Amino acid sequence: MTPREQVEYSELRATIRERGTARVWVFVVGMAAWGALATATSALAATPVATLLPLLVVASAFEAVFALHVGVERIGRYLQAFYETEGSGPRWEHAAMGFGRPRGAVGPGALFFTPFLLAALVNLIPALVVEPTRAELIFIVGAHALFVLRLLAARQGARQQRTIDLARFQEIKNARQP
Repeated sequence: MTPREQVEYSELRATIRERGTARVWVFVVGMAAWGALATATSALAATPVATLLPLLVVASAFEAVFALHVGVERIGRYLQAFYETEGSGPRWEHAAMGFGRPRGAVGPGALFFTPFLLAALVNLIPALVVEPTRAELIFIVGAHALFVLRLLAARQGARQQRTIDLARFQEIKNARQP
């Protein structure tokens, strides 16, 4: 590697590390904010529509976590395509992509899918307790269902992202070569 390439590689690996840490903190802070807001709105507001504000907070936290995840994965695929093609040198991204999730192995969900899903379901409880009208029920359940669909779509997209991004970076690399 040239000195410039070594600096780029090191900086991008540092970016992956920092964004990975930020993703966890965004999740923790977002869930704490959601929990506080959900408690406050259920205690102070008697309308089912009040559940939309905590839903917005939990959805925003998820979008931030998802954006950080996508960025980290994309940088990883860039490093894999442009820096890990030689027989020697760094091989972390190849190893990580090849390792995947072995059958029966456990691992953390990078998108925190289950906690976000549970937050959405728990967020509905105050709206159902106050006996909403049919129109309110449709609106509130619909908003929560849209968030759950977003969670499912993001999880499905994240499963395919590595392969798609790697193929795209390889296309870019091949287009640059004479």
